[in-house]
Amino acid sequence: MLNGKTVAVVVPAYNEATQIGRVIDSMPGFVDRIIVVNDRSTDQTAEVAGGFMGKLSGAAIPAAEPLLPDTYNRADMMLAEQLLSEDRYFVPARIIAGEADEKLVLINLERNAGVGAAIARGYKWARDHRIDCTAVMAGDGQMDPGELEKICRPVVDEGIDYVKGNRLSHRSAHQLMPRKRFLGNAILSILTKVASGYWSVSDTQTGYTAISLNALQSIKLYRIYPRYGMPNDMLVRLNIASCSLKEVDIKPVYGIGEQSKMRIWKVVFPIIWLLKRSFFKRLWVKYLFKDFHPLFILYHFAFVLLILAVPYGIKMLRLAIAGIEVNPLTALAFMFLFISGFQSLMFAMWMDIQHNDRLYKN
Repeated sequence: MLNGKTVAVVVPAYNEATQIGRVIDSMPGFVDRIIVVNDRSTDQTAEVAGGFMGKLSGAAIPAAEPLLPDTYNRADMMLAEQLLSEDRYFVPARIIAGEADEKLVLINLERNAGVGAAIARGYKWARDHRIDCTAVMAGDGQMDPGELEKICRPVVDEGIDYVKGNRLSHRSAHQLMPRKRFLGNAILSILTKVASGYWSVSDTQTGYTAISLNALQSIKLYRIYPRYGMPNDMLVRLNIASCSLKEVDIKPVYGIGEQSKMRIWKVVFPIIWLLKRSFFKRLWVKYLFKDFHPLFILYHFAFVLLILAVPYGIKMLRLAIAGIEVNPLTALAFMFLFISGFQSLMFAMWMDIQHNDRLYKN
């Protein structure tokens, strides 16, 4: 426990037989539950993790008191029933939890579902057992367990909903991180700022995070993006739910025996498409359906004007290449549409930044 709050760590693992033992063995003592989610590994990951069962003990986690129907808690009863009905949407799994004081929880997924789905399954266990703070550490050992406490502290001490590590702020980042990863991370971080509404966020691809019980209860866990775009998707969902966010500096860790299963350029483009869809989802859900905001109109007005400017721009370019003089009315129409659209877009982004600034905590 930390500050009287229960702490769990979700460890997604796929073919990490050589690393998972070190991750479990090096877990700090304040962690109440280690939730290893085996994503249908084809090696001995399940056996190695299972070998720790019965060897690690933690404090018993009290079961949540059942809700009893009365005049005023019908809404709470409805939400509880909805949570129970969500089980069918998650990847089927076999859960090995041991005795009440068993520290290790092993969740074996019945099919390979991706790192995002594995984390969502671990989140579900933590939410169902009302864990106050749930962190995520990769099963490949790339996250320093010595930094776990500073990842969790803002959740348990300050009431922050979501805390994530930031490797890019470390002075060694550009030297230690592989160049393709650094570049891909930088590109996706910029796009995620726009899509998520957390405009001050950085290093969006890090998986070293901690989340509060309130945040877990505020989003639909089974809808989290199932693969490597999960951190980006989480930020959008948390922003829609108006969850607070904080970043803490962590060091990049490479060359410790991990074997990356991510192919950068196969991952980047699907995530870019995900972010495009997520951006419009955020606009419609947060700024229209949940609480109307003028920037909803301003954003869409900008997009319409910029799209209308495209045909005029193409026509002008073709005429210029052919050496034909451009009609002044065509140039005027293009300039009006482009400048008006660009200004509207800048104003919408400025309003978006101002509206979401309260959610980012320093």
